[in-house]
Amino acid sequence: MHFTSRQRLDDGVLERSFTLGGIPGTLWTPDSAEPAPLILMAHNNGLPKGEPRLVARARYSAARGYAVASIDAAGCGDRPRSAADEQARAELRRAMQAGEPVDDIFECFIGPLVENAAPEWRTTLDALLALAEIGGPVGYSGWMALGVRLAAVEPRISAAGFFAGGFVPRAQREEARQVTVPLLMLLQWDDEGNPRQRALDLFDAFGSKEKTLHANLGGHTGTPWFEAEDGDRFFGRHLK
Repeated sequence: MHFTSRQRLDDGVLERSFTLGGIPGTLWTPDSAEPAPLILMAHNNGLPKGEPRLVARARYSAARGYAVASIDAAGCGDRPRSAADEQARAELRRAMQAGEPVDDIFECFIGPLVENAAPEWRTTLDALLALAEIGGPVGYSGWMALGVRLAAVEPRISAAGFFAGGFVPRAQREEARQVTVPLLMLLQWDDEGNPRQRALDLFDAFGSKEKTLHANLGGHTGTPWFEAEDGDRFFGRHLK
């Protein structure tokens, strides 16, 4: 892991950019002398680590004593897109503008994105836990499709917070039964791009004995900020 920039923010959080074998990422750490528990934070469907809503949540958590890390998935953010990536995105835009069904397009696009992203996140986790300022345990927050895969295969993840606003491929819907860590799932009740019943069925499928569903009125980007506070309490119960 090679750090390429660093700045101390006005809330005392240290923000550092890094690269790891061609994977660009950002690490936020609290102003603390003690090793911090870690939260892996990913935005829905592979949007960039610099997405303002993700950065705001990362800084909020870091200011409350967590190390928070995010990376760009292949073809997202600072990473180049392949011709196949561009074609899939163009087809998705065309279908959405035409009002056509998009589930099959999402399946072909998001499925490989999860398959490629999960090993990179596990490699990043190896490198992060080797840093003196990070002590674990580890939580996950954000992109549900990726989080389901990681929570199913990565034993170091102790708790997960999922945003039910992105498409979850069929393979991850099946994997949900293997997820047993405590989880908090956020659902926007009127999310135009995420059928409510599919999200409720997925919540039912999780194998966790402790699982909580928070549903709020509003569309895709309308998650209330107080959910960040509730998320902090959730991770406080399981990571500290």
